[in-house]
Amino acid sequence: MKRSAGILPYRFRAGKLQVFLGHLGGPFWAKKRRSWGIIKGEIEEGETPLQAAKREFFEETGQQVEGEFIDLGESCTKNKCNHIFAIQKELEEKARSNAVHLRIGERELTFPEIDRVRWMDMDEAKERIIVSQLPFLERLVQIVEASERS
Repeated sequence: MKRSAGILPYRFRAGKLQVFLGHLGGPFWAKKRRSWGIIKGEIEEGETPLQAAKREFFEETGQQVEGEFIDLGESCTKNKCNHIFAIQKELEEKARSNAVHLRIGERELTFPEIDRVRWMDMDEAKERIIVSQLPFLERLVQIVEASERS
C-alpha cells in the first residue's frame, strides 16, 4: 500500500481557524468543487513521514516549514495511507509546484501538481477538501478546541 505524508498549516484570523490548502492541478480537477487538499506526497525509502511531508511541501509551494508540528496521525483509503502533520504558521498564498506529465491517447499533458494555494475558513475547507482528507480537519479542530479549554 502506498504511503504519503503532508503538512496542514493553520492560523487564526478574526478569531476563526483557517487552513492552508492546495488546489489539485490538471483537467480532472478543474471544475470539481472538492478539488482542494492537504499538500502531501509519497514517502520515499529511508524517509520518516515528517521528512517526506516537509520535502513535499517545499516541492509544491517553494516554502520551507519548520517549527512545532502536531501529529494528526494517519487515515487510509483502500489504496493509500496518508500521515498528516499540522503547524501554526503564516504562509504566502503562492505555489511553485512540480509538473505532472500525463498521456491521454495521443496527447501528452503537462500541468502543475498543485496549481494554486489558499487560506480557507474551516467551514469552506470542509466543503472543498477531498472527502478522504476530512478526518484531518476534524482532528485539527478537536486539538485546537482542547488546547483553548486548557
